[in-house]
Amino acid sequence: MTGPVSTNDGYYYGWVVTTACFIGTFVIFGVSYSFGVFFEPLAADFDLSRGATSLVFSVQTLMIYVGAALFGGIADRYGVRRVMGAGVVLLALGLLWTSEANSITTLGLAYGVVTALGMGLIYVVSYATVPRWFERRRGFASGLASAGLGVGMVAVTPVATLLIARYGWRRAYLALIAGLVALLVVATVLIEDDPRERGVPASEFPAGYPETRSRSRGWLEQARDVASIATGRRFLLVFVSWILIYGTLYVTLVHLVAHVTDLGLDARVGALALSIIGATTAASRAAIGFASDRLGRSRTFIGCSTLMALSTFALPVLSSPAGIVAFATVFGAAYGGNGALLSPLTVDLFGPDDANALFGVVSLAFAVSGLLAPPLAGASYDLFGTYTPAFLAAGVAGLVGAALTGLATWKTDTRSRAA
Repeated sequence: MTGPVSTNDGYYYGWVVTTACFIGTFVIFGVSYSFGVFFEPLAADFDLSRGATSLVFSVQTLMIYVGAALFGGIADRYGVRRVMGAGVVLLALGLLWTSEANSITTLGLAYGVVTALGMGLIYVVSYATVPRWFERRRGFASGLASAGLGVGMVAVTPVATLLIARYGWRRAYLALIAGLVALLVVATVLIEDDPRERGVPASEFPAGYPETRSRSRGWLEQARDVASIATGRRFLLVFVSWILIYGTLYVTLVHLVAHVTDLGLDARVGALALSIIGATTAASRAAIGFASDRLGRSRTFIGCSTLMALSTFALPVLSSPAGIVAFATVFGAAYGGNGALLSPLTVDLFGPDDANALFGVVSLAFAVSGLLAPPLAGASYDLFGTYTPAFLAAGVAGLVGAALTGLATWKTDTRSRAA
């Protein structure tokens, strides 16, 4: 056992860290997932097909998770505050450059690379830090932190829609920078690495804070430790399952607004659906995270992933505003449930050592999914003139992914010790 274990169960700084991580997820996913409302203005301005426009989002998604994988180990060695601060700088510079882009190449570099790398640094810190501060309430605390994703969608998407309508997409990005960066500065000041420095409540870690490897390890030793886990069967099963599960998400986020307009509905119905996904995601994360601490985090994750896939099957037959809203509600709640459990499940399966590095590596699954799913769906639309084949394929992939998660977590479900 390492470090002091406090018996005082009153104020615990872990909740401040949770707040900082909430802000981080709010900003990065508010920016990323609002791409759907920038989709058609960008396509029109740069004279791009839907498949080509989707590729901009895919490159951004790839670089977010490449950045997380590359720099997660640095956060474990040098501290999460430094890594988040670097992410804030890159995000601000990238969005500023995006607003000035005059070619698809510049847009890809500014938004798809620089902005995305900044988001990747903030992402890995915002997700991987909270589970190290909690054990008994790990699902609940992580759900609260990751709820920033849904709140960001609810807040940023409609604001971006309004700004685009009034000022165009370039000034819309400019207008978003100041407020979002200010929030991230606050988060950077609040976040902290190690709960042992603040005292760990005995009720949170009943057996004491777990022994962890020293930061005095060399880079090579740390890399060997991470590689030994990342090349194991269980880790690879999780990796592949997340690629398949999150195809449903990326196809929906990028193409839902365009699908809605193809149905002859107002584009605002699609924007509303994205906001509803964000709202239900935010609402369900804390609730399902709390329940998972008692029901078992892996089985809860599998159930929510299955529901995401099944709801995607329904999209081709929904043609009314009420149907689209119903889909968004169910899909958002299911996505919130499994999204809340990504980092807790990683720590449950592979331990708290090198949490940022391991979570960054497994998050490359989202890069693969985000890189492939939107352009494949766009190309499918260009070929068939409908999104039906893409939605059905995404649903099948999601069900297979849920099954693979079950294999990876077989007999390893973790419940709260207080359950």
